[in-house]
Amino acid sequence: MIPVAFHSAPPPVSRVAARRSVGFTLLELLVVIVILGLLAAYVAPRYFSQIGKSEAAVARAQIEAFEKALDQFRVDMGRYPSTQEGLGALVARPADAAKWAGPYLKKTVPNDPWGRPYVYRSPGSKGDFDLLSLGKDGAPGGGGENADISNQ
Repeated sequence: MIPVAFHSAPPPVSRVAARRSVGFTLLELLVVIVILGLLAAYVAPRYFSQIGKSEAAVARAQIEAFEKALDQFRVDMGRYPSTQEGLGALVARPADAAKWAGPYLKKTVPNDPWGRPYVYRSPGSKGDFDLLSLGKDGAPGGGGENADISNQ
């Protein structure tokens, strides 16, 4: 006969040892929370500064699109919209516009990235029209994210 080797069962584990091997200690959890807090403190300012830059880029792109639509309006009408007509003349026919061939924008005139309407003046201070966003603070002037963004 061939001898068969029997394996003995592992030694019994006490309840205390089994409980310790299952979960995390309070100290381990606190260390993980501190590490996550440090990472958030390092990454968050860099992330939010990029958001401000992207909002300014969106405003510049929208102003360029408005300029093209305003130029097309001028080609058709022989003039830019008046300050009273505003950018609304790009999507709705003005009262005295026999040659109007719009709409010149596919959708309604959007607000700037900060939720405020763009400022349009015609004639402008430096050209045929002024078109600007007042930036994050909504007040004329400013620097950084609060700087005005214009077609000039």
